[in-house]
Amino acid sequence: MKKYSVGVIGATGMVGQRFLLLLANHPWFEVKCLAASANSAGKKYKDALKRWHLSSPMPEKYADMVVFDATADKEKIAKEVDFCFCAVNMKKDELKELEYSYAKLECPIVSNNSAHRFTDDVPMIIPEINAGHLEVISAQRKRLGTSRGFIAVKSNCSLQSYVPLLHPLKKFGIKDVAVCTYQAISGAGKTFETMPEICDNVIPYIGGEEEKSEVEPLKIWGEVKGGKILPASSPKITAQCLRVPVSDGHTAACFVKFDKKPSKEEILKAWKDYSGEPQKLALPSAPKQFLHYFEEDNRPQPFLDRNLEGGMAVCAGRLREDNLFDYKFIGFSHNTLRGAAGGAVLLAELLAAKGYFD
Repeated sequence: MKKYSVGVIGATGMVGQRFLLLLANHPWFEVKCLAASANSAGKKYKDALKRWHLSSPMPEKYADMVVFDATADKEKIAKEVDFCFCAVNMKKDELKELEYSYAKLECPIVSNNSAHRFTDDVPMIIPEINAGHLEVISAQRKRLGTSRGFIAVKSNCSLQSYVPLLHPLKKFGIKDVAVCTYQAISGAGKTFETMPEICDNVIPYIGGEEEKSEVEPLKIWGEVKGGKILPASSPKITAQCLRVPVSDGHTAACFVKFDKKPSKEEILKAWKDYSGEPQKLALPSAPKQFLHYFEEDNRPQPFLDRNLEGGMAVCAGRLREDNLFDYKFIGFSHNTLRGAAGGAVLLAELLAAKGYFD
């Protein structure tokens, strides 16, 4: 695999920092440009940072890189790199236009942001589930008038804690899903130091999360038709989302009703046997075992299990029959690795392996 030159837009934020950790020694991707807001532009990266949020130290190779202005310098950035990761904090309409402008400069964008998740020719990918949706990129390029440029996005971080566990069970005919997610503070870009109000507390509202949790899975399970992704019409999903005092890792309590109720053994086998395109292609960031089931009643736990397979595995536990639904279980994933920067890096690896950056 050739080495690709990469930009990180939004490099000073928590997800941007996670990108830099993941890319510091990546076998395929080399960071050439860092970009952020105008306030950071022209400064060395180490001076532009308000704080380094992560427990692992900042890679020294980035310390003296000069930060570009993500908006004013986009032409310069587009000439320097093969593609960009985007995790910038902007208003939705402004962000949409920013990502479009890079794509139209023939610079592909792999986005962690929500702005284009419901643009019908922008693929929203969980690489193990709907890699086939990448084919819509040709229609998007035609609309944008580009030969290389496009936008591809990853889904909301909380989805990773339950949608990958539901996906192998679709063959049993999923009718109804109820899910409650217990989401870590890093999902809001916070630490315990910067969010003291979460200590000894649970906040029962996260703006927009419940809508995303109920609707985004239907696009992921949709089909490409006529140059658009048509969302699936089922299953019905209802969600509640809570912010909890956990640094990293989203937990989901999931309840499922089926058309044809499987046995517990059939569900466990479906999870164990499931793998996707990243495993077939042996992509660098892909977990060898995508879905892990814990037999212990007290697992999975964020503190013990968030770094399983480099934080890229999805965990399950406590599968049992339910009095109202057919089954209930606990799901779990690392929200800034599998759910954010790691998921975007895996998506970029998939795009690279499929030739979309060439």
